[in-house]
Amino acid sequence: MTQGNRFNAIAERVSSSRVLDNHSVNTMSVRSEVLAQFVQVAEEQNRQLAPLVDSLQLLESGLDSLSFAVIVARLEDELGIDPFGANNDAPFPVSVGDFIKSYEDALA
Repeated sequence: MTQGNRFNAIAERVSSSRVLDNHSVNTMSVRSEVLAQFVQVAEEQNRQLAPLVDSLQLLESGLDSLSFAVIVARLEDELGIDPFGANNDAPFPVSVGDFIKSYEDALA
């Protein structure tokens, strides 16, 4: 499956699993939305994305700091939350799993 097809499959699952109640989303859709943004940004920036597993270190993902800034901004638009904003003391995550958990915890 090409990266574009993989993104489309993830995006379709995300849109079908969203709960439209005051930006509340279930855990699976948060995970799907985060992973979809990783894939989309990697594709847009012509980056080679490593396989996205929870244990993958963000520094080894193939994305750079600009990529993560774009992902965080888009996720704030989509989910209505920035777990790394000025009012939060959360450290920036180290792994893909930590990154996803930051959003799940912020929405809990």
